[in-house]
Amino acid sequence: MPELPEVESVRRSLAPHIVGRQVRDVTIFRRDVCDLAPTTPTTPTKRRAAPTLPARLLSGVAIDRLERLGKQLAIIAHGGAPIIRIHLGMSGQLLFLHGSPATLVPSVADAERQHIHLAWSFDDGVMLFRDPRRFGGVLCLPDLGALAQEWSTLGPDGLTISGADLLLRTGESRRVVKAALLDQRVVAGVGNIYADEALFASRIHPLTPCVQLNTQAWDRLAHAVRETLRIACEAGGSTLRDYVNADGQRGTQQMVLRAYGRGGLPCLHCGTPLEAFRVAQRATVACPCCQSYPERSQAFSRV
Repeated sequence: MPELPEVESVRRSLAPHIVGRQVRDVTIFRRDVCDLAPTTPTTPTKRRAAPTLPARLLSGVAIDRLERLGKQLAIIAHGGAPIIRIHLGMSGQLLFLHGSPATLVPSVADAERQHIHLAWSFDDGVMLFRDPRRFGGVLCLPDLGALAQEWSTLGPDGLTISGADLLLRTGESRRVVKAALLDQRVVAGVGNIYADEALFASRIHPLTPCVQLNTQAWDRLAHAVRETLRIACEAGGSTLRDYVNADGQRGTQQMVLRAYGRGGLPCLHCGTPLEAFRVAQRATVACPCCQSYPERSQAFSRV
C-alpha cells in the first residue's frame, strides 16, 4: 500500500501538470469509486445522498493546489471549493498522460479492463485514476472546512512528527510500538515498510510496549520516522508492485531498505541474521541484537 513517500511523490509529480490549469471535463467510468460528503460540514446528510456529478469532481474549475496529510491527497479548486480527497488504497494510481483529450479519453474507453475509473481532461492531457484492486477512492468535499473535518481524525504528518507528539498519543499505552506507528490516528503516513525502517534506525524493537519507552526513546524514534520518510520521498518512494508516480516512474527506495523484507539476511549494522515475525497481522523484521527487547536494556526505562 502506498505510504507517505509514495503519495508525496505523486503530489510532487502531478502538481506541475494540473496546478493553475482548468479542468475541461470529467469522465466517470465507475461511479462506485466516488463518495459524497454532506453539502456542508454540519449537514447530517449521509454520504452518497446526491448523484456524483462532474462538477463535484472539479469539472469546469481551475486547480489551485494539491495538499497531502499522511497517505491522503487533496486536490483543491481555486477559492477552496470544491475539493476532492483521494486515497490510493493498495493499488491506486494517479497518472497524467500528455496529448489531446479527444484522443486519449476514447483510448481508455475499455476502462474496466484497464481498471481506469475516472478521467480529468485538461487542454493538453488527461489525469487518470486507476485502481485495479479498488481499495482506494475519491471523496467529493464542498469546502476546506469539510476537508479539515475529514482529516481531524488523523495524527500529525510523519514528516513533522515529534517525540512529544508520540509520547502524548501513545506513551501510556501497553500496545507494542510498531502497532502504534501503524495507527494513522497516532502518526499519519507511516505504514509497514517505513515502520520497520524507522524502528531499525532508532534501534527500538517493534514488540516494545509503548509504556516502556522513555522520553529520549520517543525523540529518537520521531527523528528516525522523519528522516526515513524524508529520504524515501527524495527517492520517489518504494515500488514493490503497483506504485508509480504521476509520470509513470517507479520509486527506488526499495533498493536500499535496511529492514523491511530482509528477514533471515545479515543485519547491516552487526551481521546478525534479522528475525521475521508478525505484529498486528503485518510482516515485521527486526535485528535481535541491535533492536534489543526492553527488558534487556536500561535505555527503555521510564523517566
